[in-house]
Amino acid sequence: MYNYNVAIIGAGPAGIFAALEITKLKPEWKVILIEKGDRIENRKCLLREGYAKCPTCKKCGLLCGWGGAGAFSDGKLTLTPDVGGHLSEYMSRGEVEELIDYADKYYLKFGATEEVFGTDRKVYDELERQAALAELRLVYSPVRHLGTERSLDVLKNMQDFLDEHITILNGVSAESLIVECEQVKGIKLNNGDTICAQYTIIAPGREGADWLTQEFAKNKIGMVNNAVDVGVRVELPAPVFEPLTSKLYESKLIYHAPTFGDEVRTFCMNPNGEVVQENYNGIATVNGHSYAEMKTKNTNFALLVSERFTEPFKEPIRYGQHIASLANMLGGGILVQRFGDLLDGRRSTPDRIKSSIITPTLSCATPGDLSLVIPYRQMTSIIEMLQALDKLCPGTASRYTLLYGIEVKFYSARVKLTDKLETEGVKNLFTIGDGAGVTRGLIQASASGIHVARTICSR
Repeated sequence: MYNYNVAIIGAGPAGIFAALEITKLKPEWKVILIEKGDRIENRKCLLREGYAKCPTCKKCGLLCGWGGAGAFSDGKLTLTPDVGGHLSEYMSRGEVEELIDYADKYYLKFGATEEVFGTDRKVYDELERQAALAELRLVYSPVRHLGTERSLDVLKNMQDFLDEHITILNGVSAESLIVECEQVKGIKLNNGDTICAQYTIIAPGREGADWLTQEFAKNKIGMVNNAVDVGVRVELPAPVFEPLTSKLYESKLIYHAPTFGDEVRTFCMNPNGEVVQENYNGIATVNGHSYAEMKTKNTNFALLVSERFTEPFKEPIRYGQHIASLANMLGGGILVQRFGDLLDGRRSTPDRIKSSIITPTLSCATPGDLSLVIPYRQMTSIIEMLQALDKLCPGTASRYTLLYGIEVKFYSARVKLTDKLETEGVKNLFTIGDGAGVTRGLIQASASGIHVARTICSR
């Protein structure tokens, strides 16, 4: 039996920044941070270390561990409330801007680079005009880019600092919450221990979103449906998007596809980056990142179609898992297809991939046919988005452009929260970060941790 002022589940950005701010405001408090993955220096991906195929580890080293999934996602800090989450629905825009600026200063303190891309409004206004001519909306989103290797250094510095101020448990996961008389009392761990704490912060990230949904349903904590984001990762020659990436680094573009009216958006753009495979509970999904120094000849980004379902639908995670598992069934993992082959209604083959002008950066992907996996509605919207992007950046809809599938973002149904991000109906229980469906990126996840820490320390 242990006693703490605050228990935090999950050492992604949300959990880390909650711990940093509590340590600053209440240095005398006892805080414990529980992370089912490894310390950051022990995290590894066997696929990157030479395995021909992803061994589907029980705990994916790219997703679990100190820093969360964001540790290996190249450290893009999007410094605007308009991208990366829903914090503006819980507080004023000014409050979100202050939290983002405050979180950004934390990153700088622990070693982030000074350069911010996309701050020149004249350049942005001209690119916005060009995007509008292609029926695309360009979102103003200044970006501080760390690069994967620098991101790891910054997170290591945060880990080392917190090691001296709080208790950190690695390799242990939360099994269940302890709730009595509509108030959280602590956590039961999978090793049999019980953590008693006055306040509990749940920040499990996307990897823990399924657990969060099940646990909250068990405790009758209210939730509402989130949109489901399913799509592909696009890889093309870096010069195609250079007119945008050389000025903005990452371009946030939104399109309403004409056939069905679905919103399609670019996400996680990686100039001169590489495509990577991830493992969500045994299901292979695709992602991308880029380094600060090491460059490839390709640029990659996700195209995600957002679908918001109505009652009685209540399982967005299972829906995404089902689509991704179809790709795994057909290809033994990630599928890759040339855009021209998709339009021609034929599967890509190894020979067709080799005859392309693009060398895939994810060598373990299996050539195949994504139309057998992605529902017709989403596939139609993705094709229409690529054709719209081709008007802005000619060459996007080339027959050689590579599409990897499936990319899916696992968010739980969004928890019903107060403006303090405290769960409705259970006192002293706070839910933050991407896994809770509150945020969708590093900086807003970090900001949510700061916001909750301030609330707790003020009580």
